[in-house]
Amino acid sequence: MYAFRRATPADAERVAHQRRRMFVDMGHPDDAGMEEAIRAFVPWVRRSLESGYYAGFLACEGDEVVAGAGLMLLEWPPRADSLQTLRGYVLNVYTEPGHRGRGLARALVGQALEHCRGRGARTVALHASEAGRRIYEGLGFRPSNEMLWRAP
Repeated sequence: MYAFRRATPADAERVAHQRRRMFVDMGHPDDAGMEEAIRAFVPWVRRSLESGYYAGFLACEGDEVVAGAGLMLLEWPPRADSLQTLRGYVLNVYTEPGHRGRGLARALVGQALEHCRGRGARTVALHASEAGRRIYEGLGFRPSNEMLWRAP
């Protein structure tokens, strides 16, 4: 039986652990660069949980956190197709291997979507791994034309 709860700043290390495992599962090397990114992420996520900029949703079995999902609510300019000025971004969705296939990621992302609805955010984006694509499509997410630029 699983219990669900919101993440607190005290969960920063656990959220960082799940973020690291998520990236490694997607093929990123677990190297010095990853270590540096996770070290920088811990204080960021702690501050962001404290301020409310980042909302974390956790699934627990007893005292053990076994799955998580994160959400950022971002200010967004009105557009012709939507006058909404708040947009959600789901990130850090991860389930520990022994707990996969039980609907935890779907439930946690569903909680994040409900949080968005409650705050008036009607558009939510995410970047899907191949493993997560089916879950997100089942929740109503559709592919978009987003592109990415990184400075050299």
